[in-house]
Amino acid sequence: MTMESSILDALDQKLLQALETDGRAPFSKIAAVLGVSDQTIARRFRRLTAEVGLRVVVLRNAERLGQDHWMLRLRCAPDGAQTIAHALARRPDTFWVGLASGGTEVLCMTKPRTQGDHDLLLGKLPRTPHIVEIRAHQLLHTFFGGPCGWLGKLAPLSAAELAALTPKLPERSEGPVRIAPEDEPLVAALEADGRAGYPELQRATGLSESTVKRRLTALLESRAVYVDIEYSAEALGYHTGAVLWITAAPAALHAVGKALAGHHEIAYAAATAGPSNLVATAVAKDTASLYAYLSGKIGRLEGVQHVETTPFLRRVKQLTYQPTR
Repeated sequence: MTMESSILDALDQKLLQALETDGRAPFSKIAAVLGVSDQTIARRFRRLTAEVGLRVVVLRNAERLGQDHWMLRLRCAPDGAQTIAHALARRPDTFWVGLASGGTEVLCMTKPRTQGDHDLLLGKLPRTPHIVEIRAHQLLHTFFGGPCGWLGKLAPLSAAELAALTPKLPERSEGPVRIAPEDEPLVAALEADGRAGYPELQRATGLSESTVKRRLTALLESRAVYVDIEYSAEALGYHTGAVLWITAAPAALHAVGKALAGHHEIAYAAATAGPSNLVATAVAKDTASLYAYLSGKIGRLEGVQHVETTPFLRRVKQLTYQPTR
């Protein structure tokens, strides 16, 4: 897949994937791998932050922590959708919020902090004015997304560059992991800024620098948390997005999910409980490209029985809420 319409040059794209691969990698390491100066990487980082909304954040890994995630579809009165979307975006238990269906539907992914925390779904939303209908889809299994970044599908980095920048983590252990209460201040600081330096993390936690390093390493190696980036896909030339609600035959569910994970157009794919059994986020350069994907790759997938396409109107929150953008 080419990126002719991107407003970012090759180095910008490489830097984005480098940060998606290891968001805490020192600029000096990235610069050495990419063959440029430290100052060039720092300058590009600042520009990407200002112009395409680049943010590096640490996220909790819901599947490893044994926490439920939900995708919510909220059909709203037209005069209430934007207000509801921004209110949801300000909540700490959401990590993606978008307006869709011409501005009459709010899509929201939740991230409860504790097992069984359904305050948003059971408490707040049913009492919210202007919400006409709530559809809740529990996410059962992630095929693509989370720690797997979409830029890897576009592959601006060479295989050698990617290998040099990929963190060396131990083999993943079986079973769920946990974040200890004493690590919560550390995680909270990294959720705000995934590239926060050790002195800043030391001040936020009151721990010694060596303890901060040890605890952060343990959290990353256990996969309790991972580093991710947010940015504007439009800067890469992808101006159209949609959520696909897919119904697959039960026997084909896993095969269809795996196939979706391999498509360049898919930024996220998961099995769900609810009216459909798969949900996916598709990105395309334009409406014609989205149609070509739906009628081509999706249309040819064996086992797909039904597809409902919900086009994005506007993303309100990706990983963080930035109302001024």
